[in-house]
Amino acid sequence: MSKQNELRHGALGGGCVHFCIDMQRMYFEDTPWKMPWMEKVLPQIISITSVHPDRTIFTRFIPAKKAGDGVGMWRRYYERWSNMTTEELGQDMVELVPTLGQFVPPGRIFDKSVYSPWVGSNLHDQLRRSGIDTLVISGGETDVCVLATVLGAIDWGFRTVLATDAICSSSDASHDALINYYEHRFSEQLELACTEVIIQNWR
Repeated sequence: MSKQNELRHGALGGGCVHFCIDMQRMYFEDTPWKMPWMEKVLPQIISITSVHPDRTIFTRFIPAKKAGDGVGMWRRYYERWSNMTTEELGQDMVELVPTLGQFVPPGRIFDKSVYSPWVGSNLHDQLRRSGIDTLVISGGETDVCVLATVLGAIDWGFRTVLATDAICSSSDASHDALINYYEHRFSEQLELACTEVIIQNWR
């Protein structure tokens, strides 16, 4: 049986939340950061969210306000991507895609200004105080913000489940390489499963 067709550590319990990464308009619509596969994975993300909307946290990546903002290499980053600052994009573009925005509330939003939600935040403490010990992760990009989220979750000791048909990247080659990486380099600390298996095991 494929490792992606089962949950090695059993059913998902009451301490589980769905962590949906950066499913925002600026990645869905016609911008330089558009992820072409986002439309394909959106139905699976909606399926997971629909089952447990009150246990879903949507992260949003908030770009710098204008070119020249940011610290260190982030300043250089936004000089390169000056057209993706909120001043140029407009605040509306950082919002969730409408089909996911309808789940807030009861779903919650967690904003971040870097790839990882764990850096410069008390996210770990918030989750632990709420009795959370397991994260189901979906969203994008497989090789950037999803990667940063997965590695942080593993470092903090959370049971981490990656919804393989509910994540995407703007690079097919990087996505495929990362799926192989996730499956073989974190075999003890990361479970990979499709949406159907996750829903069946999260009651």
